[in-house]
Amino acid sequence: MQIERQKHLRVGPYERSCERQGYANGYKPKTVKTRLGEITFDVPQVREGGFYPGAMEKGLRSERALNLALAEMYVQGVSTRKVKAVIEQLCGASVSSTQVSRAAAQLDEVLEAWRDRPLGEIVYLFLDARYEKVRIEGQIRDLAVLIASGVDRLGKRQILGVSASLSEQEVHWRTFLQSLVTRGLRGVELIVSDDHPGLKAARRAVFGGIPWQRCQYHLQQNASAYVPRKEMRAEVAGDIRTVFNAPDRTTAEAYLAQMVQKYEKKAPRLADWLEKNIPEGLTVFDFPAAHQRRLRTVNGLERVSEEVKRRTRVVSIFPNAAACLRLVSAILMEIDEHWQMSRAYLTFDEEKPPLWSSP
Repeated sequence: MQIERQKHLRVGPYERSCERQGYANGYKPKTVKTRLGEITFDVPQVREGGFYPGAMEKGLRSERALNLALAEMYVQGVSTRKVKAVIEQLCGASVSSTQVSRAAAQLDEVLEAWRDRPLGEIVYLFLDARYEKVRIEGQIRDLAVLIASGVDRLGKRQILGVSASLSEQEVHWRTFLQSLVTRGLRGVELIVSDDHPGLKAARRAVFGGIPWQRCQYHLQQNASAYVPRKEMRAEVAGDIRTVFNAPDRTTAEAYLAQMVQKYEKKAPRLADWLEKNIPEGLTVFDFPAAHQRRLRTVNGLERVSEEVKRRTRVVSIFPNAAACLRLVSAILMEIDEHWQMSRAYLTFDEEKPPLWSSP
């Protein structure tokens, strides 16, 4: 908040400059309620007025979303015995449905604007899904939360979008991917994801012709289902890693051919699976060597999902899909803002024309 004030005034402490836009005027205490209880912040002030630090608002966004999710559980009568006590601790007192609706409308407006913001050139696109528990018509259902992230031409990571639905089938994925295109997504040169059938069909429909890198981590996990004996798993995993860690594609393909030959008699189903599926994890060799380590898997996006899980497990079961999307969006918006302020994730040495652009 102090840095924001300095930028607003265009001078540092005790600095003289003809560019000065005003004068610092001490601090004003502001107490907010968080999961850690009440915290009092000293909010920087300026003599001329008209300044309020955005950092304060960003830091409280996911707190409000969490409060609303818990409040809706209580208001709709689907909470556990302890929810009332939690609500009173977080929100200060009991809440009414009117209060919840008013607060939700204010927060939803901000989050919807972020989810619908225009996109631009994204070189690498990462796709993944996770599941949350939600109460639908009295039943506990699994809600599929689709998340897209990407790396732009400046090498910065972005959370591109999020969508929630009761299905991860093709229609949900296709609608989600098409919404990214509608918002201006272009310039995609590689898509990285796992092999979910619905995602694969939607990817082909929306991004036909764009190279696809199948997540190497998921590939190695999938291979274990074809290993005939448990004691062979470590050996097979090591052989797969040898293929993935090859210095170039030609060498990787040679290692793969040796591996298929090695297992074609003692594990024919495994050998057949390796020959058909492992090549889908070698697309990364066609891209710059400096980028390959970060393009081999969707682990970066899965770490984002783990952060979402860490925050959403406080709620446990969401009262509806809107409450889930609200909290997840607030968390992802914070992560996206952090990425924008961080150093570049990748470095591009030269400009290249995009392989694909929206119509």
